Amino acid sequence: MKENSSVWPAGVRKTKQRLCVFSVLENAKRPLSAQEIFSRAQAEDASVWLSTVYRILDHLVGEGLAVKTAVMDSSTALYELSGGHRHYAVCVNCHRVIELTNCPMEKFVPEIAENDFRVLGHRVEMYGYCRDCDKKLSGMH
Repeated sequence: MKENSSVWPAGVRKTKQRLCVFSVLENAKRPLSAQEIFSRAQAEDASVWLSTVYRILDHLVGEGLAVKTAVMDSSTALYELSGGHRHYAVCVNCHRVIELTNCPMEKFVPEIAENDFRVLGHRVEMYGYCRDCDKKLSGMH
């Protein structure tokens, strides 16, 4: 497990379990569910419990270290480290998450009714069918 102290904020206590969950998120190639994080964390440290993973994820989100995304039509939330600028397409049938290779908001300039607002960032998620589900569902008609 590697420790990335440049990202860890001052004043947030480091524990073995927090660093383990952080390491799982840091090495993930896509957003992960709490269950996936738990499984990967257990492979590194058998003393991690699922309830502990949920508490750590809530804490990391609260500290701004991680981002929690709710997937439409699913009770499963996905987590990833904050700081990246990524957007996803989510299959509404199988809930597969596919990273977009560009930012659809790149040239978008929001028109905000009041001038007392400064935009710091954005999140974009697109919903539809992945190629496999689209083939299966198209063949049903």
